[in-house]
Amino acid sequence: MKIALINENSQAAKNELIYDTLKNAVEPLGHEVYNYGMYSAEDPNVLTYVQNGILAAVLLQAGAVDYVVTGCGTGEGAMLACNSFPGVLCGHIVDPSDAYMFAQINDGNAIALPFAKGFGWGAELNLSYIFEKLFSCESGQGYPKDRVIPEQRNKKILDEVKKVTHQDMVTILRNLDRELVKGALSGEKFKEYFFANCKDNAIASCVKEILEG
Repeated sequence: MKIALINENSQAAKNELIYDTLKNAVEPLGHEVYNYGMYSAEDPNVLTYVQNGILAAVLLQAGAVDYVVTGCGTGEGAMLACNSFPGVLCGHIVDPSDAYMFAQINDGNAIALPFAKGFGWGAELNLSYIFEKLFSCESGQGYPKDRVIPEQRNKKILDEVKKVTHQDMVTILRNLDRELVKGALSGEKFKEYFFANCKDNAIASCVKEILEG
């Protein structure tokens, strides 16, 4: 699985800690981690939590990654921004049990974490346990086990609802403020990571047009 990490400006100083914790937790499980920044509080490519959502949606819809780990001070803004877009099902995760139940019941493809609220002594341990519960086993298997069938049915219903209530990603990108989108896609390593892994030619062409425009 390809996993992207995205940090917004208020918590950018914690990027290295979060990235290292994520890598150490998931690489032994066979997953790859791509750090899309922000890389530090001084990173010139500033991301807001709204742009986190744009970037997450582009990466997921284009097939450049399979999963997005993001967040903000409380995690709420990043979660709301991510869920504004098609093809993104983002959970607000605070502890390992949240992570496990979100994976098994909701079978999403993104999480938003609180990187300020409650982020104190032992925070890196909580992150590590969250990542282990999230990525150590196949998702969508249900919890508790006697709820597997209705939970999987409800997930499919939600996926179909989102197809109706959201436009396609290219249309969204072209209708959003151009500078807002360009800012979301201008990270130091975006082009290197994105174009090497993108599986959707239409989104790739749109992104190229925006970045060169």
